[in-house]
Amino acid sequence: MAPQHGPRRARIAFSDSAAKQLENIASEAEIHALDRALVVVSVDPEVGAPIPGDTAGPQLREYTDEVERVRLLYWVTALKTVVVVAYIEV
Repeated sequence: MAPQHGPRRARIAFSDSAAKQLENIASEAEIHALDRALVVVSVDPEVGAPIPGDTAGPQLREYTDEVERVRLLYWVTALKTVVVVAYIEV
């Protein structure tokens, strides 16, 4: 019998501004909080709320984890890659 796998997770990529924010993370607690939020978004890219705006570009979404106090701004590509635009500590 073939092993059962869960649903495929979305690939996570970071914009230049989000990558710069990552460089400034110093504590293990902040890394853990961000990792938790990224796992949630990678499992279900539609979990975040759409941010109203211009429909010409990609639809930005916002995910907030109230427990870890993290907010992610991101968009999802047609191939389900999640592009994190900004990581914002709440």
